[in-house]
Amino acid sequence: MPLHPEARAVIEQSPTESPPEPLEPAELRVAFAATWQIPNKNLEPVGRVYERTIPGPGGELRAKVYQPEGDGPFPTLIWFHGGGWVIGSLDENEATCRVLCNQVGAVVLAVDYRLAPEHRFPAAVEDAYAVLCWVAEHGAEIGADTERVAISGESAGGNLATVASMMARDRGGPRPLLQLLVSPVTAPPGDRKSYVDFAEGYFFPRASMEWFFQHYPRDEADLRDPYLVPLLAEDLSALPPALVMTAEYEVLRDEGEEYAHRLLDAGVPCELVRYPGQIHGFFALLTEQLSVSAVAHRRAAAALRKAFHTGGLS
Repeated sequence: MPLHPEARAVIEQSPTESPPEPLEPAELRVAFAATWQIPNKNLEPVGRVYERTIPGPGGELRAKVYQPEGDGPFPTLIWFHGGGWVIGSLDENEATCRVLCNQVGAVVLAVDYRLAPEHRFPAAVEDAYAVLCWVAEHGAEIGADTERVAISGESAGGNLATVASMMARDRGGPRPLLQLLVSPVTAPPGDRKSYVDFAEGYFFPRASMEWFFQHYPRDEADLRDPYLVPLLAEDLSALPPALVMTAEYEVLRDEGEEYAHRLLDAGVPCELVRYPGQIHGFFALLTEQLSVSAVAHRRAAAALRKAFHTGGLS
């Protein structure tokens, strides 16, 4: 379908789509943080919100806990923010975390991870896996039911969520009940149709993703590692069920949908939802600008409730 009018307005209001080469990563983080402030209105109240730290392999990780009303333990959703493994923080997804907390009746644990290029691959995903293990072992500290845990993220955060699930399978770690993957990065920039068709002019250009891939891997060898490029994994069986969400007008669309089909081919229950007329960031980054965010939140919440109740998508 045509580009949604709200998405078009976001594109027209974006100051520039030029790649971020003029800025160093640290400078870009500051600029991004100044642009994406926590909304000061229309934030859903939840039972309790507080910050804490969680031990990671490279030091303490900043985390924010959203607890619903009532008495726990509650099922728990781990959330990882996007930003190409280079920019962003848990603050940018405040509205989404609150909505999911209420709609699912779950603790939402949003966690920062080490950013590149100061901490290149596999630092971020080792942090993500450490968080998953911490919830399984110490989740009672945040009111979590450690037997009912899901893992999620948008963009680079979706990459971390699915790779942490792969690590858990490979290392005999805790298995999430569901992967909620929104526009997940599953491959480097390439010649997939969405990368060609939406390379410029659709809010999140190809050049930005190319820039992120210059800063996250240590070397070319990392680009052959399935823990960075999940589509290269020979075996995707025995992973948790997944809900994969993509936007029609984003460069990451095709690789996310290809990954969903690979999961299905491997026998992993998977639901794939493409949001027509939408752009990157439709789920968690652009909640104030795109009304489709509320629609996507309800879909995700329904899948999470089902997973927490039945242990899967069915």
